[in-house]
Amino acid sequence: MSNLLQKIDSRTKLVGENRLELLVFKLAGQQKYAINVFKVREVVQMPELAALPSRHSAVCGVAHLRGSSFSVIDLQAALGRAPLFESGKPTNLIISEYNSSVQGFLVGQVDRIVNLNWEAIIPPPVTSGANNFLTALAKIDELFVQIIDVEKVLADIIPYNTNVSGNILDSSLKVWAQQNDIKVLVVDDSTTARNQLKSTLAECGVGCIQASNGAEGLATLKRLADQGPINDAIMMMITDAEMPEMDGYRLTHEVRNDPELAHLHVLMHTSLSGTFNQALVKKVGCDGFLSKFQPDEVAQVIQEQLSALKAGIEG
Repeated sequence: MSNLLQKIDSRTKLVGENRLELLVFKLAGQQKYAINVFKVREVVQMPELAALPSRHSAVCGVAHLRGSSFSVIDLQAALGRAPLFESGKPTNLIISEYNSSVQGFLVGQVDRIVNLNWEAIIPPPVTSGANNFLTALAKIDELFVQIIDVEKVLADIIPYNTNVSGNILDSSLKVWAQQNDIKVLVVDDSTTARNQLKSTLAECGVGCIQASNGAEGLATLKRLADQGPINDAIMMMITDAEMPEMDGYRLTHEVRNDPELAHLHVLMHTSLSGTFNQALVKKVGCDGFLSKFQPDEVAQVIQEQLSALKAGIEG
């Protein structure tokens, strides 16, 4: 299993080329699922777990590995099905890092790593409902692999706090933003992530236009630009990195190379590795980078942009 993931670091060059690698696995049945390799630290056989009092029903316990401890989530139970942990079937542990925290996902058979273009990744059908746990689908060997919305899984177990600290907010800026109908475009394939940002933006008095992937985000920007200067329509764009059809890096590249959009402020907001992203967002032309999900830091960026916009209009 270690051989499967030993070259992950060298594969980070795929990010920013509108490509990704998926770690494909099964749960108890034959349906295949996937998460982005870039978020995976390693895959190991299931270790012994320590009990965790008052745990969430999807949390199996705590694993101790290489000097660190982390919670182990039964991914099948988290998806609302019978726990894999109690099935007696062979299991593996995917150790991953999301939003600056480490967690383990209990899964069944780990299949392989596949290299795909984001254009080959399609959003889930709208008929799948708002509460599904998918961000996208990928067709591999004529079968549809379901890409898990890990942010939703984690938010259901440990709800994120979207409230901004009182000492961060400037009430006068909030009122000014509301009076001037200031909006931000949020581009993210996770419904959970978009709703988190929408709540935090509302605390700053800022409205939210949403797009569920980079291609939809770019189409939204072009439509707004056709109606007048883009900065008259939105103050800035906040985009995720990983998205179907077009990732956030390619989206930023397209923005910077469009004369009508080039001056738009772009913030990358992602659960991917901070060190790597900080170098990459500079390369593609983002104005800033934030790890998910830190409402105070989001609010600070929003208020900085509001202050600059207000000064420009009133000055």
